[in-house]
Amino acid sequence: MRSGVVAKKLDMSRVFSEDGAHIPVTVLALEDCAVVARRTADKDGYCALQLGAGKAKVSRTSKAMRGHFAKAAVEPRQKVVEFRVSEDCLLDVGAELSAEHFIPGQKVDVAAVSIGKGFAGAMKRHNFGGLRATHGVSISHRSHGSTGQCQDPGKVFKGKKMAGHMGARRVATQNLEVVRTDPARGLVLVRGAVPGAKGTWIEIRDAIKGTGKDVPVPGVVKSIAKPEPAPAAAEAAAETPQAKDGEQ
Repeated sequence: MRSGVVAKKLDMSRVFSEDGAHIPVTVLALEDCAVVARRTADKDGYCALQLGAGKAKVSRTSKAMRGHFAKAAVEPRQKVVEFRVSEDCLLDVGAELSAEHFIPGQKVDVAAVSIGKGFAGAMKRHNFGGLRATHGVSISHRSHGSTGQCQDPGKVFKGKKMAGHMGARRVATQNLEVVRTDPARGLVLVRGAVPGAKGTWIEIRDAIKGTGKDVPVPGVVKSIAKPEPAPAAAEAAAETPQAKDGEQ
């Protein structure tokens, strides 16, 4: 099981296949998506990779998270997500994933926070049919009707579909197809709509029901950030005399 990635939703567009067919796609961008921590079975009891995406200002990062990112020798990130992986798919801390992590034609699952709709009625929120347009119904044509019972049990059961807050919740969509990737610009084009507004962070994983393609394992890494040496170690290395050519 490979790691997923964290991408930002840019916009919707369209591409054309080789036979001229029109394909609507959602453009997702990988912005500095790198590994910031590892979870191993020996130390933590499970295997996972913690990925961060989108560079954040140090002044807007808590002290605890500053230390967390400093340990990984990476710049602070705006979004941090943990992905469960198998032991053979663990990547090094600091590894930055490429858009080539996914290949055209494979299936992926995406998850994000949907667009908030505010307070909505039962017809919009749950697709109710509403009341009749005549035969004594007045004013309340779009109401949801009765919600409970009489004296026994005399209450509204939990989970009853009623008017209320709509959207702004985590939504997952399965089996979307990767149409095209652009490694140079870090773009992944996914067929169809993806939950969330523009600028939302999207979690992209290999489809749990099967990718349909042979994907690279453990993944495609663009670069690996190496931690800089401590000042004391750098000064010691500079003061150590080095042998010249021909000297022993």
